[in-house]
Amino acid sequence: MSRLAIYLFALVAATTAVPAEKRNITEKDLFDFVWIGDPQISPDGTRVAFVRVTVNEKKEGYNTSIWSVPVAGGEEPHQLTKGDHDAAPRWSPDGKFLLFMRATEKDGKPEPPQLSILPMAGGDSFVFTDLPKGASNPVWAPDAKSIAFTSDTNADDLAKQEKKKRKEEELKKTVSESSPSPTPATKGSGKPAATPKSEPDAAAKRAEAEAEHESDIRVITRAVYREDNEGYTDPKHPQHIWVVPAPRSADEKVQPKQLTFGRFNEGSIVWSKDSGKIYFTSLRVDEPYYELPRTELYSISASGGEPAKLNSIDMDIDNLSLSPDGKQIAFVASTTQPINSYTQPDLWVVDLTPNAKPRNLTANFDFDVGAGVFGDNSPPRGGKEGNTILASFDVESGKPTDLTKGNQAVVRFRAPDDRSKIIYTVSTATRIGDLFGIDSPGGESRELTHINNELFSKLNLTEPEEIHYKTFDGKPIQAWVQKPPDFNPAKKYPLILNIHGGPHAAYGYIFEHEFQWMAAKGYVVLYPNPRGSTTYGQDFGNVIQFHYPGDDYKDLMAGVDEVIRRGYIDDKKLGVTGGSGGGLLTNWVVGQTNRFAAAVSQRDIASWEAWWYTADFTLFQPSWFKAPPFEDEQDFKARSPITFIKNVKTPMMFILGEADYRTPPGAGGEEMFRALKFRKIPTVMVRFPNESHELSRSGQPWHRVERLQNIVGWFDHWLMGTPKAEYEVAPQEEVPGKKGNVPGKQPKPSR
Repeated sequence: MSRLAIYLFALVAATTAVPAEKRNITEKDLFDFVWIGDPQISPDGTRVAFVRVTVNEKKEGYNTSIWSVPVAGGEEPHQLTKGDHDAAPRWSPDGKFLLFMRATEKDGKPEPPQLSILPMAGGDSFVFTDLPKGASNPVWAPDAKSIAFTSDTNADDLAKQEKKKRKEEELKKTVSESSPSPTPATKGSGKPAATPKSEPDAAAKRAEAEAEHESDIRVITRAVYREDNEGYTDPKHPQHIWVVPAPRSADEKVQPKQLTFGRFNEGSIVWSKDSGKIYFTSLRVDEPYYELPRTELYSISASGGEPAKLNSIDMDIDNLSLSPDGKQIAFVASTTQPINSYTQPDLWVVDLTPNAKPRNLTANFDFDVGAGVFGDNSPPRGGKEGNTILASFDVESGKPTDLTKGNQAVVRFRAPDDRSKIIYTVSTATRIGDLFGIDSPGGESRELTHINNELFSKLNLTEPEEIHYKTFDGKPIQAWVQKPPDFNPAKKYPLILNIHGGPHAAYGYIFEHEFQWMAAKGYVVLYPNPRGSTTYGQDFGNVIQFHYPGDDYKDLMAGVDEVIRRGYIDDKKLGVTGGSGGGLLTNWVVGQTNRFAAAVSQRDIASWEAWWYTADFTLFQPSWFKAPPFEDEQDFKARSPITFIKNVKTPMMFILGEADYRTPPGAGGEEMFRALKFRKIPTVMVRFPNESHELSRSGQPWHRVERLQNIVGWFDHWLMGTPKAEYEVAPQEEVPGKKGNVPGKQPKPSR
């Protein structure tokens, strides 16, 4: 068996001294942030191409362009492409061309992305596909002669596109051939005579208009019919595998060819070493939510034909990678038995022979494999005790070797085929993300970019303090405390408890703009990893199954008690917030205790029953609940925050995305808001048009800033006594209700 180094993430953090004369960070600094995405190392290991993401001029979206930097360092990055929406750079195997995706706009509307190529020897880039639904996920063949990709385009789309082109050509021809001579006037009128339309012509035009009409109604037959941040699914447009010859110049016209057909999606393209086959994944099941996760592995000739099914793997597999000898595939996946709320992802290898049995390389590694920690400027999750490091695992023994160290989160990584170098992006508590490189194995890391230095050199950012405490049953809990830049332990500060979502996710050493700004505004921010969090082992992550929320609430309160015990918190000025699962827990917290003077619940759940019926994924398997709500009504009620709404006395704000299909507003903040208005508890609902569940991470830049302004504005109002007229039904000069908003003892709710 050949030896294969497979790299993965695990978790960590960093410290940087900050001169006192620097200014504090603001919410609007987000407009000047620069993000690095999708780094790709050249085949000879000398250069890195990456996507540079910035906020656009109107601050309504993001511009993406492709840049490059040498792996040896010593040079500033330089721009390779000039489009506003260029992404997914992919080097040709010989390094002579850079493939990428380019999306443009037409009549002010975004067009689907198409494939483009940039000759690295010089010359302009050029687009070489024109599919109605665009092209995505491009992968070069090892011989550099072909490119495989995915597209949702179907035969009807192509026919309509061809018909539209013909009509445009006919119109041009008609205009060019039309006579400039005037139309004869009608007798005695002096006006041109109207050309009479025959009834058959009019009927034909009506029939053509009806034939071209596309209905916008949706006839839904599946339980999963929409996806957050993506929209409604379209069974008429499954994603298929296509292939196209790789052009060497704009003059070389090429025609894409569809390789796979049918009603099922395909993806995860991997070429064979000889460029003769393409491996891909699919699942030929119409309604997979009735079954446990499963993935089917197929191969197909690059020239076309019928796909051959190689394997059916009883896991949802991801991040496929071919071994150097082309005989195995490595992937990341979680086992499906027993059915858990959370199962750690592992690293697997499987032979590319029919029905081969996958082998788990990390069965004895009780931490997460695959991604990294969770933050508002970077979405990946996973790792080891709040840290994300890069590691390799020996294919034969499964022995891990750490490749990076320090308090940081490795977010993305790449290596050339010979594994001689590794490039990766790093985020820390005071760094959004930069490119680093190491000569593997065991080399010293070197920083390749300083992408935000111009801005961050002016900011007074603070490192969080890592703390550990024992919760009610003796379990150790890891947390971080973000303090104001001018922190004085002799003073008393307001505290904000910030709860992560998931619930199976983790905070860690990664940049959190929200926490830095809260601290800059004079708050101490506590962000713990309660039970149910990832990166602490299988048992810690899954212990909340059928008990969420529950004991995790006790972990959070123990953390608040621990920070108050340290003497620098004003226990009359406590705030609590969180998003998604953190929004659910925020709702739960205020139903169990009145110790908090203000709460902001974001993208939340109030009623598990309402959420079960409306979320964008199903709970048909007994992972979070043992039965559906119509069979176990009491369990759903006992774990729903809305059940305890009569106990709530805390002033509450609700941050809601109007296009959030993951936690639909009707199952969360809308319920809580209406109930609190009935009870005359101070409450505000802040709604964000066109925003999905990803509001805090990839929402419109202005919306992300306004989200921060409202969260902190609510705490300023109730914890600092700052007047906020926009939060009053009838604005008054004085902040109302402060004397009555003193935390008190909460009667224990009945269950």
